[in-house]
Amino acid sequence: MDGYMMPALAGVVGIIIGFVIAKLLEKSKGSMLINNAKKQSETLLKEARIDAEALKKDKVLQAKEKFIELKAEHEKVILSRDKKVSEAEKRIREKESRISQELDRTAKLNKSLEAKKADYDFRLEFIDKKRKETEKMHKRQVEQLEVISGLSAEEAKKELVESLKEEAKTSAMAIIQETVEEAKLTAQQEAKKIILNTIQRIGVEQTVENCVSVFNLESDDVKGRIIGREGRNIRAIEAATGVEIIVDDTPEAIILSCFDPIRREIARLSLHKLVTDGRIHPARIEEVVAKTSKEINQEIIEVGKRTVIDLGIHGLHPELVKVVGRMKYRSSYGQNLLQHSREVANLCGVMAAELGINPKIAKRAGLLHDIGKVPETESELPHALLGMEWAQKYGEKPDVCNAIGAHHDEIEMKSLFAPIVQVCDAISGARPGARRQVLDSYIQRLKDLEDVAFGFNGVEKAYAIQAGRELRVIVESEKVDDVKASELSFNISQKIQNDMTYPGQVRVTVIRETRAVTIAK
Repeated sequence: MDGYMMPALAGVVGIIIGFVIAKLLEKSKGSMLINNAKKQSETLLKEARIDAEALKKDKVLQAKEKFIELKAEHEKVILSRDKKVSEAEKRIREKESRISQELDRTAKLNKSLEAKKADYDFRLEFIDKKRKETEKMHKRQVEQLEVISGLSAEEAKKELVESLKEEAKTSAMAIIQETVEEAKLTAQQEAKKIILNTIQRIGVEQTVENCVSVFNLESDDVKGRIIGREGRNIRAIEAATGVEIIVDDTPEAIILSCFDPIRREIARLSLHKLVTDGRIHPARIEEVVAKTSKEINQEIIEVGKRTVIDLGIHGLHPELVKVVGRMKYRSSYGQNLLQHSREVANLCGVMAAELGINPKIAKRAGLLHDIGKVPETESELPHALLGMEWAQKYGEKPDVCNAIGAHHDEIEMKSLFAPIVQVCDAISGARPGARRQVLDSYIQRLKDLEDVAFGFNGVEKAYAIQAGRELRVIVESEKVDDVKASELSFNISQKIQNDMTYPGQVRVTVIRETRAVTIAK
């Protein structure tokens, strides 16, 4: 039994030993895996800690930067508030100082007023005493006079009034007689004065309407640039254009005053160019004015061409076309000359067609009938005869020339076109409000005023400004020195005083200018 069992036990023991060994091997592998896992977890923990530290440091840096930024903004706000507070304190201190000064002045003023009041009371009391004494003295004197004269005060007053009344009647009659005789002598002269003053006062509005232009500005700051340093720019504009520049308190506008519409238009366009360009100085002003004058002359020609085309007139001489264009800048008795001539031309065409004669010739004569009113140089001939001479000079037909010369009965009418032009001229001028005769004589007086200056040697330019109240004369510096300029001013004023009739006074201003120009090459 025992021998039989031993091998079996040995096998079982071997199996058990093998199982134990296997278990031990598995346990050894598990412990190795655990150790490896522990090592990996420790490694991950270390890395996590490192990352956490880095993240922490980054966040701390960001937090510090944000804190510094907020702190800087806070300091700015605090500094701004401190500045405002200090400014407010400064203003308060200044106000306190002013208030204290005002209080001191008020206290001094009160003391002064109290002193003056005391002095006033004292003087009032003194005057009252004197008045009472004077009344008593007057009463005593009246009583003494009554005793001496044997008359009461009322009786003496009545006698004095009666005697003075007779003397006053006699004196009054003499004064009345002298006044009536003087009135008879001066009545006609005074009546003329009254009429002339009335005409002048009524004519002011029409003169302003026809002799003044308004130049609008974007802002009032431009006025200073137009005036220039010490007024040199505005003087240069007035000297170059002959137009008075009036800069007053009118908002965003200046006024151009001149009786010649062409001068006014040149000044207006020149100012517009100068203000738009921004360069305003004397040399630039002269350049722009010269350029604008050429443009206006070209525009005059274009206006003349458009007018003759609109009226269907052909073959007109270029010089006559230019004269027609100049009519745009002339007026006759307050009526625009070009509009008047166009109206007369149309009327003549209609009337000629009704009478069965050539309407084109009638239109031509009607358009040209007043060309003598726009001469470039002054002439002593009536405008009708001057216009007829021009028409003959530039090849117009005899019927047209006769109609121009005869429309004011200066010459005999030789064709039916002449009475047509005369009638149509009267129709156009007789419309209510079409003409103002005061303006024509006013403009003629200004032209005569300028012509007086041109009669003296050395005068380069002459401009009548301020509605004829001032004559501004520009002389050549080579021919007239400072002493002669003073003499010239006196001589011109004497000639105006002796040869012309005008209201009020005329100031004569002689301007002499010396220039030194050198070109750098």
